[in-house]
Amino acid sequence: MLKLHREGYIRLPDKRNNPNNPFINRKKPAKIQIDQTKIKAGLAQIKPIEIKQVRNTPHEKLFNSLIEYHHYIGFCHPVGEQLKYMVFANKRPIACFSWSSAPRHIGARDRYIGWTKKDRDKNLSLMAYNSRFLILPWVQVDHLASHLLGIMARNISKDWEAIYNHPIFFLETFVDTQRFLGTCYKAANWQYLGDTTGRGKNDHTKKPNRSIKAVWGYPLSKNFRSYMRA
Repeated sequence: MLKLHREGYIRLPDKRNNPNNPFINRKKPAKIQIDQTKIKAGLAQIKPIEIKQVRNTPHEKLFNSLIEYHHYIGFCHPVGEQLKYMVFANKRPIACFSWSSAPRHIGARDRYIGWTKKDRDKNLSLMAYNSRFLILPWVQVDHLASHLLGIMARNISKDWEAIYNHPIFFLETFVDTQRFLGTCYKAANWQYLGDTTGRGKNDHTKKPNRSIKAVWGYPLSKNFRSYMRA
């Protein structure tokens, strides 16, 4: 009806008010102060490490705050299906992960999986996108990043299924090549799949309008292609 109104075919009554849309007008996460004493140790010295899924829990506000004020991109509400994790050592937060629904079309990833557009439209929910990975800046622990990625890969599918009633078979992320080399993903046996085009999903110019990202992927099953191309 709005489209017909805008094109002049019908006339709708004037709007009476403009209710707030919380999904568009989101407030910036409040800054929460935590202990920032430097942690400089070996991986064995901070074990046991505890990883908690914190979405819809009292820890979610702290997660959002840490991402907003300590991740170089900041906080952005994840899209679609999503999980948020905080990592603790001796009850202190040391890292954060957010995972969300995967972008619709990524050429390098789609070629690697080898699926058709029909397969992708049907099975895109069988993969998850690592939208944020933050090790807090005062935490200096060798090999921590790759160690945490390994734990995530072993556990995320069953966590996803517990909440969304389906497993996932593939993980992906993007690494800004102007800032990072993707070393921790490589150390955790993720595979470099290629680069993005530097264009957004709604681009019509066919020219790069943002930084090029390296695409990294991690299959969670030897038979992941048979599930994702089913």
